[in-house]
Amino acid sequence: MRALRMALAALVAGTFGLSLEARAGAARTTYPVVFAHGMGGFDNLLGMEYWGDDYGTFVGDACSLLEVGCNEDIASDQKAYVAQVQAFQSSEVRGLDLANDIEGFMATAGASNVNLIGHSQGGIDIRKAARVLYERRGRTVVKVLVSVSSPHRGSPVAKYILDLKPGVTSVIAALATYYGNVIYQSGNDAYAGAKQLVYNDYDANDGKVTGMKAFNAAYPVDSRYAARYASLITAQNGVSVNPALYLLSEFFFDIDGDGSCTEDCDNDGAWGKGDGVRNESDDDGLVGINSQQMGYRLKYTESLLGFDSVSTDADRGHVSNLNAPSATQATSTAAVINQDHMDVVGLGPDTFDEPEFYAAIIDYIASYD
Repeated sequence: MRALRMALAALVAGTFGLSLEARAGAARTTYPVVFAHGMGGFDNLLGMEYWGDDYGTFVGDACSLLEVGCNEDIASDQKAYVAQVQAFQSSEVRGLDLANDIEGFMATAGASNVNLIGHSQGGIDIRKAARVLYERRGRTVVKVLVSVSSPHRGSPVAKYILDLKPGVTSVIAALATYYGNVIYQSGNDAYAGAKQLVYNDYDANDGKVTGMKAFNAAYPVDSRYAARYASLITAQNGVSVNPALYLLSEFFFDIDGDGSCTEDCDNDGAWGKGDGVRNESDDDGLVGINSQQMGYRLKYTESLLGFDSVSTDADRGHVSNLNAPSATQATSTAAVINQDHMDVVGLGPDTFDEPEFYAAIIDYIASYD
C-alpha cells in the first residue's frame, strides 16, 4: 500500500513538476508500547499473524540497518512488544496475566512506564492490567491506553453464541468453528470468555457477577490507572466484511449497533438499542459502534502523499462513564474507520495498510507519553 502511494506521489510530482518532500514516519514514544490481542488470538488468529500486515510483518517491528520485512513507518529505536494471554478467558484472568507480561517487558526495556494498545477483548484486558499495575506500584504506570474495535459495552455475538446452549451447537463448538482448536488449549474457558463480552450478567445463578456492566464499574476510565484513554472505532456493511462475519449477520442476526438507550434495551447482549435497519455501517461484524467509544474517540486520516495520522475527535467528547455514553457518542459514525473487526489486525488480504495505521497510533501516543 505504501509503495503504491509513493509511486502515485512520484507520478503526480513528475507530471506537474512538483517537488516531493521526504515522508516522515512516527515519532518514537518515550515508553514502550505493548500490544494486547483479542479473543481467539495468541501469536496468531486463524493461522494469520496477529498484529501483522497481510504478509505477517509485526506492525511494531522497527527496521534496523538493511532490514526488510519490518515497519519502516516507525523509528528504528521504537520499543514495542506483543503480549500473549489465554485465547479464551475472562478479562479478569486475561488482564492479570497481561499485567504480569507488561511488567516483564518494562523490566526488559528498563522503563518506568508503558503505553498499551488493545484490539477487541484486548482493549478490555488493558483496563484491568492498568489498574493492577497502579495497585502494585502505587502510582500511574500506563501513560496512554488505546483500544481498537473493543466491545466496552458488550457484543451481541457473545450472547448469540451463549444462547446456543450446550449440545452439538455448544459455546465451545461454535467458537471452535470460528477460531480453530486453539480453544481446547490448557487454561482456556470459552464460557467465561463469552460471558465477559455480554453487557449484563449472563447467568444470575452461576455464583458470580460477569459482563461488561460490572467490569466497567470495577475498571473505569480513571486517571489513576492511565493518564489518557482513547479508542478507535470500526464498522463496515455488505459483502466487504470478512466472509465469516458477513454470513453471521446475513443469515442469523443483525448486530444493529447504532442505537442509544440507558441499558441493554433490546436484550441483544450490548448496551443500547438499534434502529431496526439492517446492513448499515453500524458495526464491524462483531461489535456495534455504540459499544466501542472509551475515553476520547480518535480519528484516523489516510494521506496519499504523506504519513497517515491519528488525532482526537474532540467533537464527540470524552466517555468517562463507560456505562453511560451520550446518544451522540453511541450512534455517531464520525471518525469511524471503514474496516471490519478482523482486517484491522491483519486478517485480510485487503488494501488496508496495517503497519502505517499502527505507526500513526504510535505517533499519537508519542504526543502524550
